[in-house]
Order: sequence, then structure tokens, then C-alpha cells
Amino acid sequence: MEVFNTLGRTSAPFVPLVEGKIGIYVCGPTVQANPHVGHGRSAVAFDVIRRYLVYRGFDVTYVRNITDIDDKIIAAANEQGLTIETVAESAAGRFEATQDALGVLRPDVEPKATEHIAEIVEMIGDLIGKDHAYEASGDVYFSVRSVPAYAKLSNRNVDEMLSGARIATGDIKRDPLDFALWKGAKAGEPAWPSPWGEGRPGWHIECSAMARKYLGDTLDIHGGGTDLIFPHHENEIAQSEAVTGQVFSRYWLHNGMVDLSGEKMSKSTGHFVDLVGLLSANPPLAVRLFYLRAHYRSNVEFSDDLIADSVASFERLMAFRRRHAGLEDVAPDARVVDAFQAAMDDDFNTPVALGVLFDAVRDGNRLADEGGDAGALAAAVELIMGVLGLIPDADGLGDLAPGIDALAVKLGLEPEGDPEATLQAIIERRATARSERDWATSDTIRDGLTEIGVLIEDGADGVAWHRK
Repeated sequence: MEVFNTLGRTSAPFVPLVEGKIGIYVCGPTVQANPHVGHGRSAVAFDVIRRYLVYRGFDVTYVRNITDIDDKIIAAANEQGLTIETVAESAAGRFEATQDALGVLRPDVEPKATEHIAEIVEMIGDLIGKDHAYEASGDVYFSVRSVPAYAKLSNRNVDEMLSGARIATGDIKRDPLDFALWKGAKAGEPAWPSPWGEGRPGWHIECSAMARKYLGDTLDIHGGGTDLIFPHHENEIAQSEAVTGQVFSRYWLHNGMVDLSGEKMSKSTGHFVDLVGLLSANPPLAVRLFYLRAHYRSNVEFSDDLIADSVASFERLMAFRRRHAGLEDVAPDARVVDAFQAAMDDDFNTPVALGVLFDAVRDGNRLADEGGDAGALAAAVELIMGVLGLIPDADGLGDLAPGIDALAVKLGLEPEGDPEATLQAIIERRATARSERDWATSDTIRDGLTEIGVLIEDGADGVAWHRK
């Protein structure tokens, strides 16, 4: 198995620190608003990497953090007239709902910054004690010049970065490149006690402290979007290795961005597609398929046409599974499985893996049309779809929850928090419409559920529903 390591910009054999075990840390969301399509792309990319490593027999510990204190969260709370905790918890809940819908497995550990202040303060104290950081008027800054190898991940030249830089009047930093580890308390902002006075942590130190607590001094894989390479991941390396003297992460994996009309999606510019809305309007696993059609390191262009094409392709997969139901209890076609593994062993190449998958679907349908036994191909398709996370939860409606909730709101109903309970409320609303001979509303509800992926059937014993 080979992976492309951003540190060094080279492909290299993947060898974990401890044989058979892998520790992965992925930078999670800053929870101030709804996630956009780019957030879904990163989550799906590393979910597939995790799933494949487990499939290959590794014992994986997967950690993804939540940044629940940040300038953006504070600004959002002030703008909405809400508490910071309310904004963060609400946004985190919406993020988790989209991840569940996309089939993203929950992390083994999902630490929040505000719950790890003690570890953060301890690490900052260690950095000060080793002369890699300094206190200034209640703030604490990391001294970039104290680390000779700074910027080795992004391959930037420190002197060139400083060219033209000036320390503004009243700036308490010793160097323009120094970054905040601790921010002194300000009126109206949450604060915690520290040896340097009340305040809150800077963004970069949070991940270093939490990664170290749950995965030790050296990680196997650190992941995140390419937009985090500098300064976030660069600063994580600097402060973590300054404390421990050890390599912080053996492999750095970065997913590409989602582009909209040729521009990177960004909440700060307002140039983005809301993920909650996208999943409400389309089968979430079809959106997952859209993400997987591009290699995780590549940028992917978003468009309605590409989403529609992924919806059609996903339905092709589901039609194959319906046609060949019951044929999976045989050994999967070895040639297909070998081709799939070869693709995924090459830096998790999902576009090639999907080519193997759809070739197997084509061959399986052709064989069945000719009266042959497609069991081995059906088993291989099932295996690959499972590893890629493309099989719906047959026992629930979690992946359809965004669409069900959106339809409920459209009908003036309050989502129940459980998609099956919300669906039942929608069905009861339709029953009321039918009893009142309001056929237009009844048909609207039926059509809305069909679009989501739920079919309903009226019978003598009442209404039955099943997934499309």
C-alpha cells in the first residue's frame, strides 16, 4: 500500500508506527453555521480511507475534533443574539446529522476544544519552559524563529514570508510570524483560568493538545483539507515537535477542495453550497458517490448536472442490488476484488475503484441476461459498496433524515429528531388530508416522499412504507 505524503511531496509505502495499529487524527469543523459541500467532501474522503484500512485488517483509532470556541463562533453568537454554547451545539448537531446521512462513521473519539483546556494550558506551559513561546500582556505567542525546520510541510521560505512584513505599533509580538497560543480575556468573550491570566486558547494549539492526548506523541496519519496546510498544520507540527522532540505525524494526507464556478467554496465569502439543503434534495449516498468520483487529493467541480449524474449512477447500483438480492452469500469474484484492492492500495484511488465496481455491475447484468450465474460478481459488488460506504442502512432512515425533516418543515410539522417518527407524522398528515378529501396535499406528500426515497402504499390495513 502506497500513499502520497504531503510532507516531502512523495509517494511512499505505508508502514504504521506499531504493526497492525493505526492512529488517525483529522481536523474537524469549526461549528458556527451549517456545513457546506466542502465539509462533506473532507469527511467522506477520510471516512473511506478509514474504512479501507479497517477492511485491510488494521486496528484503527480515528479521532476528529470539534472546534467549539473561535472568533467566528463568537461573531456568529453576537450577530444572532445567542450564547456561544447555543450556536456551537446547534451547528455541531447539524454537522453530525449530515455526516450520518452521508454514511460517515462516527469517530472513535470526537474531542471538543472547550473540554481540553487543561491539556492545552499544560502544553503551552511546556513550550514556554523550553523557550519556544513567551507571554506578553496576558497573551502567549509561539516563537516561530525558535524552530529551524518551520514551514517544512508547506515548503515556504521563512525569510521570504517575512519580506515586507512589519510589526505594527502597539503589537506585542516579537516577530510578525509568531502566532497566538493563548488569547487574553476580552469583554463579552468566554474565558478560562491560566498561569497567564484568564483567556482562551488559540486555534492551532487545540489540535496539538488533543491529538497528543488520544494518539500519543507520534501519529500515523494526520488529515485535513489542503487549505489547512498553512498555517494550521504547519503550526501544529512546530508546536508539537517543539514539546516532544518527536515526529508529530508520519504521514500527512490532504483532500482537495470543492470548486463552485471555478472558485473554492468558503463561508467567509458566501460562495458555497449548503450541505443540509443538498442532502435534503438528493439521496445522500448519491452525494457521497459524487465525492468519490474524484481522487481525494484532487479538487472537484460542483454542479447540479454532476449531482444528477451521480444520482442516476447510484440508482444503477441500487437496481443491481435489488436484481441480485440473495446472490451475495457466495465467494466474491477474486479478479474483481484484486482489481479493487490494487486501486485502493494506490493512495486510495476511488475513481479507479469505482470503475472496477461499475464494470462488475455491467458484467453481472449481462451474465444474468444470458441466464448465467452472477453470484460471484454480485458478492464482489456488495463487498466494494460496503467498503466505500455506499450501502444504505436497511434497518433505518438515517441517510434520508435531512430530506424527511425538510418535508416535515414544508408541511408545517416539527421534526421529531428521529427520522422514522418524523416520517410517521408526515404519513399521519397525509391521512388527515385524505380524510378531508384534500387530494392535492395528499399527492404532494406522496410525491415529496418519493423524491426523498420513501414509497408509501395504501392498503386495507393502513399505510405501509418502504425505501425506494
